[in-house]
Amino acid sequence: MKRLINLKASRSAKIGLALLPFIALAIIYLAVASQKMAENPNERLFPTAAQMTHTFTRMATQADMRSGSIPLWSDTRASLERLGIGVGISALSALIFGLLSGGIPLFRAPFSPLITVISLIPPMAILPILFIAFGTGEMAKVALIVIGITPFLIRDLQGEALRLPDEQRIKAQTLGANSWQVLLRVLLPQLTPRLISTTRLALGSAWLFLIAAEAIAAQSGLGYRIFLVRRYLSMDIILPYVAWITLLAFVIDRALYVISTWFFPWYHVDEAASS
Repeated sequence: MKRLINLKASRSAKIGLALLPFIALAIIYLAVASQKMAENPNERLFPTAAQMTHTFTRMATQADMRSGSIPLWSDTRASLERLGIGVGISALSALIFGLLSGGIPLFRAPFSPLITVISLIPPMAILPILFIAFGTGEMAKVALIVIGITPFLIRDLQGEALRLPDEQRIKAQTLGANSWQVLLRVLLPQLTPRLISTTRLALGSAWLFLIAAEAIAAQSGLGYRIFLVRRYLSMDIILPYVAWITLLAFVIDRALYVISTWFFPWYHVDEAASS
């Protein structure tokens, strides 16, 4: 008889097991919502599936009378633009600094301690400073994302560069490669898939900083909408918006994973072997 630690699920079984917790949570919520609604028809904290579907459809199809735009799509576009710009700047900065810091000791000596100290600063603590420095426009929101995740990305890429075998650098130099060729032809191809993987991990934090910035000072965005309606206890808007944010985060994560497997299949060999 096989031991439990050696049992592996088939592909279809994996899908079923993955969906099982979500189905269970949905059943529990719907049961609680039905009970609360039966006790109090004006219940607002536990909206039913029908209420949430109706409200979400209205947010996705009907234009706002004040702005003339459809709330769900205008909020989504605003949030994704801020997130994309912030994560893009962070990833590019991390790749440059991580590559130089991991490959050039003279660059690492002054900048590595600085990055370490910056990474220890709670990004939310400097949010008021960002609003003072950049105002309440888009710059402050993007800056919070950049400050929040860039040090983490840099430190991870630097560590990955330092973990690479020294023999690779030595062989490249033996073949006549100069410092920049070693960085671009030896380190860069190996750090790029690591950057994608680390960016996927940092997306959760990026969303957190985005929602926090939008909640404090914004006129559009998913976080803005959630905190706008919280005063009315509009859970029929808040819960679908939270689910929508989760879906967007999942799609972005999967997209990055697919891009990584397409362009760097060798990086995922171990993952395929263990699945």
